[in-house]
Amino acid sequence: MIKKILLAVLLAAPMCLSAQTLKFGTVNTQEVFNQMPDKATAEYTLKETAAKYDAEGKKLQEAFAQLQADYEKLEADATTPKAIKDRRMQELQETYQKIQNFQQTAGQELQRSQEALLAPIMDKLQNAIKAVGAEGGYTFIYDMSMGVVLYAGNGAEDVTPLVKAKLGIK
Repeated sequence: MIKKILLAVLLAAPMCLSAQTLKFGTVNTQEVFNQMPDKATAEYTLKETAAKYDAEGKKLQEAFAQLQADYEKLEADATTPKAIKDRRMQELQETYQKIQNFQQTAGQELQRSQEALLAPIMDKLQNAIKAVGAEGGYTFIYDMSMGVVLYAGNGAEDVTPLVKAKLGIK
């Protein structure tokens, strides 16, 4: 019985020792992400799309302003029939609603475009971090830019340069 216990302890000892050799790393994903060339391309595409939405929004605003000016002239004219004034007021309200709908749709589309453009870049970054972790034998790699790590002692190594190298960033 004692031999079996001693044998179990001797077999378990190497496992316990290897479990205590943990290797920790830190990375600043925000720094790396900001330096990725793909991010600049995505931002440019988003700015171009936003500019197109802004231009269309301005056209709608100008059309609304013209309708409003026309309506105010009609409203001031006492000879204009009420039915015409009412129709113009309805047209003004419809145009205003179109502007509201357009702004909402444009905002949603820009959000979807941003997510679609940035998701592959974030995936690329995550894959690089995983590759550095696997190659370096790290048990954990913490993201310093997200405030995930409360304390990084002497046992943690900053792997940000390794991740940048993996992505080809200097």
